[in-house]
Formats: sequence, structure tokens, C-alpha cells
Amino acid sequence: MSTPLRCDLAIIGTGLAGMAAAVFASSRGLSVAQAGSTGAISYTSGVFDVLGALPAVAQGQPARPVERPFEALAELLRDEPGHPYALLDPEDIRLAFHEVMDFLREAGLPYRAGGEKNFLLPTPAGTLKHSWCVPETTLPGCEALAEGAPACIVAIEGMKGFSARQVAVNLAPYWPGLTTARVAMPGHPGGEVYPEQVARMLEVPAARRALAEALAPLVGPARVVGLPAVLGMHRPGDVAADMARLLGRAVFEIPTMPPGVPGIRLKEAFEGLLPGRGVALFCQQKLVGPLPAPGAPFRLRVTGQPVEHEVLADRVLLCSGRFLGGGLGGLRGRPITETVFGLPVAQPEDRSGWYRQDYLDPRGHEVHRAGLRVDAALRPLGPGGAPAHEGLFAAGSILAGQDWIRMKCGAGVAIATAFKAVRAMAPGR
Repeated sequence: MSTPLRCDLAIIGTGLAGMAAAVFASSRGLSVAQAGSTGAISYTSGVFDVLGALPAVAQGQPARPVERPFEALAELLRDEPGHPYALLDPEDIRLAFHEVMDFLREAGLPYRAGGEKNFLLPTPAGTLKHSWCVPETTLPGCEALAEGAPACIVAIEGMKGFSARQVAVNLAPYWPGLTTARVAMPGHPGGEVYPEQVARMLEVPAARRALAEALAPLVGPARVVGLPAVLGMHRPGDVAADMARLLGRAVFEIPTMPPGVPGIRLKEAFEGLLPGRGVALFCQQKLVGPLPAPGAPFRLRVTGQPVEHEVLADRVLLCSGRFLGGGLGGLRGRPITETVFGLPVAQPEDRSGWYRQDYLDPRGHEVHRAGLRVDAALRPLGPGGAPAHEGLFAAGSILAGQDWIRMKCGAGVAIATAFKAVRAMAPGR
């Protein structure tokens, strides 16, 4: 094993909460070591929700979409007092988002926040999504939808999971007059076409010119052209602007089914820039170790590669996610467990309480609210109800009391709780 790596903070997890925490910590002068699987972030849609829906609280009630997320927080917390947002100042949620947006702009991925209102944008299923912070490449679509402007949705031949006709048919009640087109990707050898493949092709100016020439006769009088999210892997704003210039009309992206290009862009942006900020980033590896005695530093091991590393950290931020990220486990016949330190998990008393009978019940399922209870500084509670360790913090989806699937609050919880936890470690910075 190599010489121990000493740091102020070890971050366990490389999803959105972990990556945002690394941005906040490095900006405040903390030395950081971070490890985790980076698969989950590729499965994000690329849009960042604060609060997109209020789940039903009684049987038979529908979930309600949210237009003004910060106004709706009070209503959410009235019905869901254990939600992590109860520990946050709404203004800190905005500050956290803008700090991450500044980082992403530096990485060539500009985002736009919605002020007091959520943006309304189309999904690849042809439904509408309320989201507070979106990539700028989606904005012309949000604006055209709001205006009812004539638009053409374009599918690419051979690309599975994106049907322009499905989008147009399902959106017809909200966006009348949508037209559709289908185009073969110039230069592609044929067969199945993958979004990431097209995105990398379109980073070449000649490929953009060829696609624009193929598209121009197909889009008719549409003022705006909507494509699946394929407008470049790096600096997509530049690719979108060039396509708009070539077509003589605005273009926008619709996020595709995961894993999609917007999620991969985020993954590559974080992984590309964080090491330059001094973060010791170990991708596709794990940080494991015991919970130390009070006052003692954390002694962790980076595992998953032939050469293991030892990390000595004053503090640890647990951003290991839920079941998909591996932070929670649920073997048959056993209660839900926290997989790194064996911390207590808030959960239904027995497995029969995990799910309601109707899978699509708008109240959601209790298993999706399982997670760690924390104190006001976001330190996980131990068996006795006190913080498990004074230097251990948690952020993101592993926190109990929120159903990010139905509340559409996953990015907000991830970014804002990471912000608060890091500020608790570095007060005044």
C-alpha cells in the first residue's frame, strides 16, 4: 500500500451530491480525497430539480405539479416535516445551485436557473417536466413551448428510445401544431445509432454542416427545431449555436432516456476539472473503513485497483446514494442496511410496509423515504440518537424523509445538503 494520503475531507460517493461537495470543499480550501462509482450520474437527465411535484397525502388524491418551487416548500414541509429541506434555508439552496452552475459554466456546460418559477420542458415520452435549473441547450424549447411557437421535432434514424411522433402526439394538447421529421445521420455507417456517438460526431464542424443540409428540407416553416440531446459532448452551447446558424432557426435538445448525453457530459465535466482543483479523485473505486473512536481521524482504504491507497481524513462526507448507488442495501428477509459504516437506517418496521399495493400510487412507497436521520449539521445519528461521530456528515439521496422520484427534488437535495455539510465543516469560508 502507498504512503497514506492525508486530507481534510474524504467524500464517499461520486454522484451529484459527492461531486457538488467536492466543488464546494475545494473552493473553500479544503483538501479532498474522493472515491466512488460514477455510473449513477450518467443516468441523470441533466436537468436539476428543486421541487417538481407535491405527492398525494391521501388515497385517491393526485400528485400536483409545482410551478413555483420555493413558494411550495412551505406546503411540502407541512406534509413532510422530516424532509431534508426542513434543515435548509431556501436562500442557501439558491446559493448552492449558483455555485455549481458557475463550475459547470467553467466546464463548458452553461445552465440557467428559473428565478421564482420552474421551467416547463418536454421529455422524450412527450410528457411535461417542471424543473428549476436546465441546460441552456434546452431553453429555446422551453420558450417555444410557452409561446406555442411552430416547432419541428426531429428523430434520428436508428436511434432507439426517441420517437419524434410520440413526442408530438403526446404534447399535442399543450403544444398544438408540432410537426415531425426523421433524418439519417450523415457519415454514420448504419445500424443502431447511439446518442453519445452522434454527440461526439457533431463536435466536428463538417458533421454539423452535413446534418444541417439533410435537415433543412425537412423542417418546413418551423421557427424552432427540437432534437434528442446529441448536440456535442463538450461545449454543447457552441454546437447548438452553430446548428442554429446553419439552419437559420433556433434549435433545442430534449433529454433522452438514460444513460443519456446530458448525464455523461456532467460526469466528464466533474471528472475533468476536479483533479485540477486538487481533488484526489478515485473513479470506479470505493472508500471503506471503520468508524473511528471519538476524536480520532478516519482511516480509510481506496479499494478496487491493484494498488490500494490509505486515506487519513479529519472528516468524512457520506454521499453514497441509495440502492442504485450502493449506499443502502436490502437483502431478502433482512432490514435495509447502510453499507459503509453500518449506520441505523430509518425504514418501515418490516418489509410488508415497504410498498403500497398499487405501484403507481401517487403517495409513493415508504421504501423510497428510507435513509439516514441526521442532526441540524447533517451528521448521521447513531443508535442512541446522538451523532454517530463528530466528523461524519451525510448528504444527498441517502438522507431519510424524501422521495426524490415523486417529489422531483433529487438534484436540489443533493446539491443543497452537500453545500450545507461543507459549510458546517469550513465555517466562515
